[in-house]
Amino acid sequence: MGVITYEHEVTSSIPPAKMWNAYIEDADNLIPKVLPQAIKSVETLEGDGGVGTIKCVTFGEGSQFKSVKHRIDGIDKENYSFQYSIIEGDALGDSLESISYDVKIEAGPDGGSVCKTISKYITKGEHIVHITEEKIKEGKEKAKALFKAVEAHLHAHPHEYNY
Repeated sequence: MGVITYEHEVTSSIPPAKMWNAYIEDADNLIPKVLPQAIKSVETLEGDGGVGTIKCVTFGEGSQFKSVKHRIDGIDKENYSFQYSIIEGDALGDSLESISYDVKIEAGPDGGSVCKTISKYITKGEHIVHITEEKIKEGKEKAKALFKAVEAHLHAHPHEYNY
C-alpha cells in the first residue's frame, strides 16, 4: 500500500464559524444547490451524521464520475476540523483503496478564513499510482471552485448560516 499526499489552501472573506456552518455542517444541502453540475445529491446511507456515518454522493452532469461513498472519520466543531474518506465508487478507479481528507477552517486575514485540506490517496496492494501535477492542479481547482461557490452564496445571502 502506498500513500500520495498533497495539501491545498483557500482563503475567504467569510469568518470561520459561518464558513464551517455552510461548507461543512450544511454541505449536503447547500452544495447541490450552488454547484448542481458538480454534485447532484448527497444521501445518508448509515449513521446520524457523526463519526462513522456513510453517505452516497452522486455527481452532477459536469463530472466524469457517477458516485462515491464517503465515511465521516472525525468532526471537531470547536476547532472547525473535519475528516472524511472516499471508500467506494468510480472515482477510486482500479488502483486506489481510498482517498482521505483532513479539512480545517482557520481564522484568516481581515476577519475571513483559510480552508486547509490535506488529501491522501491510498493505493491498493503494491499498486504504484502516478498522479500527475496536472491532475493535482485539476483537483485543487475543483476544490477551490466548490469553496468559492459556497463563499459567493454566503455573500449573496448574508443572513444565512449565522448560528
